[in-house]
Amino acid sequence: MSTTVNAPLRQKYLDAVKPALKERHSYDNVMAIPNVEKIVINMGLGEAREDSKVLERAAKELAQIALQRPVITKAKKSVSNFKVRTGMPIGLKVTLRGERMWFFLDKLISVALPRVRDFRGVSSAAFDGRGNYSLGLREQLVFPEISYDQIDGIRGMDIAIVTSAQTDEEARSLLELLGMPFGK
Repeated sequence: MSTTVNAPLRQKYLDAVKPALKERHSYDNVMAIPNVEKIVINMGLGEAREDSKVLERAAKELAQIALQRPVITKAKKSVSNFKVRTGMPIGLKVTLRGERMWFFLDKLISVALPRVRDFRGVSSAAFDGRGNYSLGLREQLVFPEISYDQIDGIRGMDIAIVTSAQTDEEARSLLELLGMPFGK
């Protein structure tokens, strides 16, 4: 197995972030230093129950963004108010790990978030208490792979960054050092 690292953000993590985290939080063991474990991208598609083509087009767009084919999520329960039956396709999700995760995180931090309209930083209150961070994007157009002429509608997505940090403070330090632009 080769030891070359292709993702620039992962190289930054290994060279600069890991030593800084060890110094900031005074870890005794190197294995206790927090790491990004996976990123889950979720796209809810309520309009897919009327038009089955919406699911295909959204899957194509999400595959372009994540560089991985999404999984179709199906309804677990029937909800008559929303005209949803058990087993209906209602969304898409992608779980990224390894090199793809680092490439996506780099693209999110350096390209996509600065392209968000009226961007003043991501919320620092979106941690879940166990060191994981979630954020939502209102439109898929912030990613450079998506062309405005090629889409049929604006769709948002939820992005969950799962870390091995034990506390929100450790996770915030990790994401800050990686370059996540936290607002006030």
